[in-house]
Amino acid sequence: MRVLVTSSRNTFALDLIRKLGSVGHTVFAADTYEGAVGSHSRFLAGHLTTPSPRFETDAFIATVNAYVEEHDIEVVIPTFEEVFYLAARAADLPEGVRLYAGSFGDLARLHDKASFQRLAQDAGVPIPETVVVTSPDELRAAIESFPRYFARAAFSRGGVGLLTNTGPLAGKVPVEDCVPTVDQPWLVQPFVDGPMVCTYSVVVDGKVQAHTTYKAAEQWAHSTAIAFVAVDSTDTLRYTQQLVDALDPGFTGQISFDFVDHGSDAAPDYKIIECNPRPTNGVILLEADVVVKAIQGELAEPVVAVPGTERQITLAVIADAFTEPLSHLPRTLHDLLHVRDVGAGWWDGAAMLWSPATIAHGAKISHGDRKEVLAALGDDIVWNGEPIDGMSETDAAALEAVHAGRV
Repeated sequence: MRVLVTSSRNTFALDLIRKLGSVGHTVFAADTYEGAVGSHSRFLAGHLTTPSPRFETDAFIATVNAYVEEHDIEVVIPTFEEVFYLAARAADLPEGVRLYAGSFGDLARLHDKASFQRLAQDAGVPIPETVVVTSPDELRAAIESFPRYFARAAFSRGGVGLLTNTGPLAGKVPVEDCVPTVDQPWLVQPFVDGPMVCTYSVVVDGKVQAHTTYKAAEQWAHSTAIAFVAVDSTDTLRYTQQLVDALDPGFTGQISFDFVDHGSDAAPDYKIIECNPRPTNGVILLEADVVVKAIQGELAEPVVAVPGTERQITLAVIADAFTEPLSHLPRTLHDLLHVRDVGAGWWDGAAMLWSPATIAHGAKISHGDRKEVLAALGDDIVWNGEPIDGMSETDAAALEAVHAGRV
C-alpha cells in the first residue's frame, strides 16, 4: 500500500508510521507544522505541511488532494480529528483513494458525547447516570445534585477541561468558565472511584480485527496517558463489537473507548464514558504485523494485546516528574528503569527529537488565549460539532440527527 498518515504530531501516529513502514508499505505523513514528530521518521518516503483543517478547510483538502495525486496515494489514514473534515469532504478526494474511516454521520455520532451515550444505551453497554445540560443554570443545578461529580463538554478530548470537585483535578476548572449551550452542551455524571480503562480497535466491515485494553500507568497533568499497560480484553472486546453492531454493521476504521472500572482486577465492572473515533496510544501495545493485517482486514479472528504488555513515552514521563510531588519519584524511577519506551527497537530516535517542536507549537497556539498547552496542541485540527465548509447536504442532515439524538 501507498499510505498517507495525517496528524503525524501524535505518538500513536508515529507508531502507525513505523509499523506500516517496517513491513514494506510506502508511507507518507502530513501535519499542519513542519516539526511534527511523525513527519521525521526514517520509515517515511516523504511528508508535507498542510493548512489547518479546522480554520482553512478548503485549502487543507486541496493540499491533501494534490499530494495524494502526486504520490499515487492509495489510502489516507487519519489519526486525529482531521478525520471529520476528511470524511465530510470525502467526495472531493481524488478518485481511487480510500479514506480509512467511517462515514461522517457515524463519526459525529461517536464523537458527540451526549449522542454517544444514547448509542451505548441502544447497544446494551453500561453507562453511568448522565445529565445533559445546555445552560450555566442547568450546569449548576446538575452538579449540586451529585455529592461528587465530574462534567465536561460534549465536544472535548484528552481529559482536558474537566469540571470536578473530586480528585487531583478538583477545582482546577472554575464553574464560571463553563458555559454550556444548546449547540455545545455539557455532560454531568457522578464521580465514581475506579481506574480509567481505555481501548483501541481496528474494525473492518463491521468486525473487530485487533483490540487493546489498557490502563494509564502514568498521566501527564492527571489527564493524558503517557505510560500504558495492557489488561484483559474479554469484556471490552464484547462491548466494542456491540457498539459497532449498533452503529453501522459496515463500519471500517479505527475506534477507541474510555471506561471507568467500578469493580476490581479480578471482577471488573465497566461503565463506558466516551468514544474517540480515531486511534489512541493503545495501538502501541499491538505488534506491527497484527496492526497492518488488521487494517487490511486479513485476520480471521480478533487479535488482542497480551495483558501485562507495557510501554511508555519516556520523554513525557521525565517531564511529568518535575510537576509531581517528591513522593511520586520512586514510581517514576521504576518506570524509567523497567518499562519499555514506545521507540525501543525501531532505531528511529531522530523522530522523537522533534518533540520540543510539538510543545512549542502548542505554546504558540495557546499564547494570549487562556488555554493550556495540552489543550492547544490539537487546537488547529479539532472538530467541535459545527457544520464543515463544503459538507454535503446528506452529512449536514446527519449532523442535525446527531444533535437530535442526544440523551
